[in-house]
Amino acid sequence: MTSLALIGYGNVARALARLLNEQRRRYPFRIIGIHTARHGTALAPKGLPLDPVFGPAAASIEAFLDASGAQIAVELTTLNPVTGEPAISHIRAAFARRMHVVTANKGPIAHAYAALRDLAARQGVEFRFESTVMDGTPVFNLVRYTLPGIRVLGFTGALNSTSKLVIEAMEQGGSFEDGLAVARRLGVSEADASFDVEGWDSAAKTAVLANVLLDAGATPQDVSTRGITRLTPERVQELAREGKTVRLVSRARRSAAGLGLRVRAEVLPKTDLLASVHGTSNLLLLHTDLMGTLGTVSISPTVEQTAYGVFSDLVDLARHL
Repeated sequence: MTSLALIGYGNVARALARLLNEQRRRYPFRIIGIHTARHGTALAPKGLPLDPVFGPAAASIEAFLDASGAQIAVELTTLNPVTGEPAISHIRAAFARRMHVVTANKGPIAHAYAALRDLAARQGVEFRFESTVMDGTPVFNLVRYTLPGIRVLGFTGALNSTSKLVIEAMEQGGSFEDGLAVARRLGVSEADASFDVEGWDSAAKTAVLANVLLDAGATPQDVSTRGITRLTPERVQELAREGKTVRLVSRARRSAAGLGLRVRAEVLPKTDLLASVHGTSNLLLLHTDLMGTLGTVSISPTVEQTAYGVFSDLVDLARHL
């Protein structure tokens, strides 16, 4: 049975714990440690229940990982789009102990992907992060396992759920805050929703995709970003009467001048493919040399789909173990 140490126990981690419990006969994973900044630390070599009893917090993340003795560390703390910390340090600490790592946190991939990838290789461990961009929808595994020989030249995506919910609320006569309230109720907004509407969540996802698929070595600060905060209900409704809408669009393009990365609130015809995704649904188009443009879409994902992306990474890792 493969043992797991969870760092963070918020909505995604709890959904993952439920999924692992449901699938335990087919996929025997055991959560033997959970460490949180808020609740403390829980350890049980034979496995923790879904509602663990937390004791005092371990003195450090290193102390927690040492005490757990788990094979895989699952990093599920809150996004810090500015630095990627403390998640980057958590992952480094796990690699130092020759633990494999799965994360749904965009920060480390957006700020330190190449360094973490190379450190994992030197330590002889695996590093997975499928849930960092489109919940459980295959993006990196799609390229890794099904597109041999492909060179990704760029991408285009509508990747932020909160911004779509805000725009749709205003189209229907509501306010900016009404849309944010819907996003919070659905649990899809970042802990600080300004990260969504100002474009930082999309910038982080853009950096993640660029770093992994285009070897960009970028950070969110390298992405030219402009969010949706200037939009008003009046402007959005005016566009709707003209058969148009707004989407927060991530774009990456290689050219002779180099790699351009940007996030913009773009006015689009409602017939545009990027405008066809609503609510929490997301769309990503990959522009390639051998396959032209292909895409993947997630329809109304919830926290359960994010948890599934982590689960799929764990199953893939277990095959290597």
